[in-house]
Amino acid sequence: MDRSKLYRRFRTLLIANRGEIACRVIRTARAMGLRTVAVYSEADRDAMHVALADEAVLLGPARARDSYLNVERLVEAAKKTGAEAVHPGYGFLSENAEFAQACYDAGLVFVGPTAAMMNAMGSKSGSKALMEKAGVPLVPGYHGDAQDDATLAKAAEKVGFPVLVKASAGGGGRGMRIVRSAAELGPAIVSAKREAKAAFGDDRMLIEKYVDNPRHIEVQIIGDSHGNLLSLFERECTLQRRHQKVIEEAPSPTLNAAQRETVCAAARKAAGAVNYVGAGTIEFVSDGKDVFFIEMNTRLQVEHPVTELITGIDLVEWQLRVAFGEALPLKQDEIKLDGCAVEARVYAENPTKNFMPSVGRISTWRLPAETGGLRIDAGYREGDSVSPHYDAMLAKMIAWAPTRDVAIDRLNRGLEDSDVRGIVTNIPFLSALITHPKVRANAIDTGFIERELAVLTSASPAPGELELCAAVAAIVNDERQADTSSPWQTFGWQPVGRRRRNFAFRVGHGPEQKIALNYGSGPSTLVIGERELAFAIAPKHGGFDLTLDGVKSSVAAVIDGHELYLRTRNGRFELHWVDPFGGETEEQTGADKIAAPLPGTVVAVLAEEGAKLEKGAPILTLEVMKMEQTLRAPYAGVLKSIKCKVGDIVQEGIELAVVEASGE
Repeated sequence: MDRSKLYRRFRTLLIANRGEIACRVIRTARAMGLRTVAVYSEADRDAMHVALADEAVLLGPARARDSYLNVERLVEAAKKTGAEAVHPGYGFLSENAEFAQACYDAGLVFVGPTAAMMNAMGSKSGSKALMEKAGVPLVPGYHGDAQDDATLAKAAEKVGFPVLVKASAGGGGRGMRIVRSAAELGPAIVSAKREAKAAFGDDRMLIEKYVDNPRHIEVQIIGDSHGNLLSLFERECTLQRRHQKVIEEAPSPTLNAAQRETVCAAARKAAGAVNYVGAGTIEFVSDGKDVFFIEMNTRLQVEHPVTELITGIDLVEWQLRVAFGEALPLKQDEIKLDGCAVEARVYAENPTKNFMPSVGRISTWRLPAETGGLRIDAGYREGDSVSPHYDAMLAKMIAWAPTRDVAIDRLNRGLEDSDVRGIVTNIPFLSALITHPKVRANAIDTGFIERELAVLTSASPAPGELELCAAVAAIVNDERQADTSSPWQTFGWQPVGRRRRNFAFRVGHGPEQKIALNYGSGPSTLVIGERELAFAIAPKHGGFDLTLDGVKSSVAAVIDGHELYLRTRNGRFELHWVDPFGGETEEQTGADKIAAPLPGTVVAVLAEEGAKLEKGAPILTLEVMKMEQTLRAPYAGVLKSIKCKVGDIVQEGIELAVVEASGE
């Protein structure tokens, strides 16, 4: 390849991605004086990354294969806008060798490794073969070219169950299944192949021994075109769900200094096997004694900010400088480790409902300021819509501190001070996770979240006296903000006598809890049972300060009709304000309704009409937000009808199947 075409200075950069990584790249590129070009689908017309870029090009319809995965349209967008280079971000085509080659053929600089390097290291199967030859320790498994069912079954039997069936291309837990018996293998392969094909356009699989109680450790590396190759310490990414990282930290609290140098040296050896150029990550799994190579990601990682915070290095800037053809600015011994950093991935999903993705419009987006060691990489704003077509990650919150304990405390405070409404997020779950005593003690493995799920998703505490008072205060504060002529502008004053206003609230379908407001001439008070409390409100952005009997508390509040969201010192609460004039309507949705939980595509029908089903038997599979969701029988019975077919695009709430109860 012509080196002058591979690496050269450019002025305009197209970012072939969306969401927070597109925003992240745009910010650094602009700081370096580069013009930026965003691309978007019809679903992302008003997205944040489109607004941030200097220019933006529509790629096509919402489906990724018609937009963000369309190589021809991406190259055409670069030519149309005069972009000389392309940054792929992560996900989508970031590890697609054909895309890297297409950029080169079009005269574009690809900010990443060459197609040849991707083919060598980006394929999990290919990289394992290369590492085996280089003497890097591997997890036992099969990474050959033959992909027929018989070969994969024989390989699994040879390795011994449990095994991991894993997409050769891509990552993020997609196309990955744990298989514990031969009977589970066939369906797992079919499902994993289908998911991998949809996410990465490649359904090749590998089989490897599943390491029980594993820890996930990875090393950030970066190389330039002058032969320099550096490691930037390691990250621990053991806290995972469905093989998707949830919390990441750097450095790993598991390794001592000698182990750190050993694993970093192994990572440099692995990347050096292909004379790697660009940013990448060498991933390892540890069984507590040994460390095994599992794969290389030939791209930037979602969790790269924790490495940036402990090294003071902007990895996107270094990526761009390498693409310019420059040498890396530091030598290995000049890279210093400073403090600890912890990152949490904020997703639009409901942890209490098996992490079902959440879609809709973000009505409230309040995140804390990026001060005191806190960093936030976001791809959404208030008013943006979360689409069912893409990954559900909204933002990443990262905290740095001199010690791990303080970094965890800072991250937790940042999560506690965040309020996102209109969609469901995993923010309370993340807070519960990082404050779990075993996480604090680093007594974890990759199965920790599944084992502790009941604790991590336990119900919020019932609202107490503070919350009931805050609910009334929120309503009064909202009313006086909305009506400047209201007597509440001079809070608590009425021209004639004393009056009482009664309120009732409930949580879900629970019992009503009553509280009264006394107001008029003289101080206003709140009455709960036999207690009467003097109170005052001082409005501020996002809520108010509530003073009860001389104690001031900060309250965050969002009111949507009769639905109230409150955040107090006791946690987050959602209350329903009972209509004092009646007219309450409740939509009862049976738990037995087999309906689409979100907009999605039917990718598999797993049972036939007339079949007898046990409770929990799989009926059909939907692809929602690039992940598969299997809908199951709510009780034992007969599958009376299926109201959809493979390939159907269905909307939220649409009934897809009917099961007739057996009566047992």
